[in-house]
Parts: sequence; C-alpha cells; structure tokens
Amino acid sequence: MGTDDRPTAARGPRGPYATGQARRQAIVDEALVVFSRTGFHSGSLREIAKRVGVTPAGLLHHFANKEELFAEVLRQRDEKVRAAAGDPAVHTLVEQAKRVVAHNQTSRGLTSLYAIVSAEATDSDHPSHADFAARYRTRADEAREILRRGQEVGEVRDDIDPALAARLISAVMDGIQLQWLLDESVDMVPLFDEFVSRYLHPSDPPND
Repeated sequence: MGTDDRPTAARGPRGPYATGQARRQAIVDEALVVFSRTGFHSGSLREIAKRVGVTPAGLLHHFANKEELFAEVLRQRDEKVRAAAGDPAVHTLVEQAKRVVAHNQTSRGLTSLYAIVSAEATDSDHPSHADFAARYRTRADEAREILRRGQEVGEVRDDIDPALAARLISAVMDGIQLQWLLDESVDMVPLFDEFVSRYLHPSDPPND
C-alpha cells in the first residue's frame, strides 16, 4: 500500500476545520493571558483579538460574546486542574490537594486567573458569581464527606469538624496562592504540607 493509500481515519483534522480549531484555541490561550492580568471586566475583546491577529468581528465568529469566551477559558482551566489532581479513586483528598498546589505553582497564568476572577465574582452582578459560589459549596460538600470517611479509617484526625476543615482547605490553598502571586519566593508546596501535617494528620497534631 502506497503512502497515498493510507486510511484517512488515521489522520488528524485537516483543512478549514483544523485551521478554525487552531484559531479558536489561540483565542482561548490569549484570553487567558488577558483575563489573568486584568480580570473579566477589564479584559478587552479588542486586545485579545489583536494578540491573536484577528479582527474583533473575526473573534466573534468563534465566540458569541466575552461571557462565552470567558466560560471556555474557565472550562479549560478546570480540566487542567482536574488532570493535575489525579484520579480520586487512586489519590486521597489531601493528596489531590497537594498535587493541585504543586501544579498551580507551575501555572502562574491559570493561578492568577482564578485568584482575580474569584475576587471579582464576589460582586453579585459578575457573570461568574453564581458559578463560583456553587464551586465553593460543592467543593466543601465533597471534601466534608471525604474527610469524614478519612476519620473513620484513621487517615484524618478525629477531633476536627469535617465541615469546617473542608472550608479551611480551600481557604489555605487560596491564601498561599495569593501570597505566591505577590511574591514568587513563597513556596506553596511546603506551606501546604505544613498545614496538612499540623492540622489534618492524626500522627502529628498541632501544638497547643
């Protein structure tokens, strides 16, 4: 069989479709840069379009409005964080959190985006207000149950309230990320390890 006879199914997308997908991803990548620097409200579609090399009208061919583009940036961010956390069937909640902290320290743009937008989203008129409120509630509910199960098997201290600890995990992660964004000499990984060992692990309870 000659090279021209290879099954087309084995080949990736080609032609206008592939070009369109590549352009769409380039828009998302540049939007991440802009939104992570200026937030949603100040992020300009015109600036994003200029960075990609298209007109604003050309950008709107791929995304109906800024809200839709922003939603896609967040969706891809979430996918990367989930991949960094690993399979929950393999890694415990604490292990997943530690993996995410380590990942975020290598991804300044994504970490900055989340920090800026989560702060902006405290405004009830922000397009992501309801989404971010739900994110924190869902994360806390899931973490509370996992921590409770961890207490049953002795992996988590039995003298802490799982509901409070679930919220504290997010608070600590967000707090050390903010410090790192302000000063990259801050090492998030040992800071989070210190919190885990001193607060969550039964083998090393916090000092009075």
